[in-house]
Amino acid sequence: DWQEFAACRGMDPVLWFPERGKNARAATKVCFRCPVREECLAYALERGVKFGVWGGTTERERRALRRQMAAS
Repeated sequence: DWQEFAACRGMDPVLWFPERGKNARAATKVCFRCPVREECLAYALERGVKFGVWGGTTERERRALRRQMAAS
């Protein structure tokens, strides 16, 4: 399972759910060095995950990606 190889495994999950208006940079830095980043993002997009940082993307970024995918 891809989650076993995630760079965030074992880290405090609070990092991936920053308060509204707070910076998600600390979480995305971890994501960008993660070997399963693409799998994580695909998981979030396929399931319509609305909250948190997944695959190096914020909630807003995933909404934009979903709109792009729907327009294609």
